[in-house]
Amino acid sequence: MPSEFALAREYLEQAWLRLSGEDETSVQSRAAIDLLIEAVAQAEYTKRYAADVLSFPVKASGHQVPR
Repeated sequence: MPSEFALAREYLEQAWLRLSGEDETSVQSRAAIDLLIEAVAQAEYTKRYAADVLSFPVKASGHQVPR
């Protein structure tokens, strides 16, 4: 079963909001949750999908379009 990154990020954001105190534990916990949110967001948006590579057409001059 694939991970639900968006849902995990939502839960982490809610936890971050609930740690609203300025005590050392709350501040450190929010910093740790920030790192987790970044990791989940990165995983969510960098999923790799198998795909075919398409060739670009050759220009009339005979030069191929740079990639």
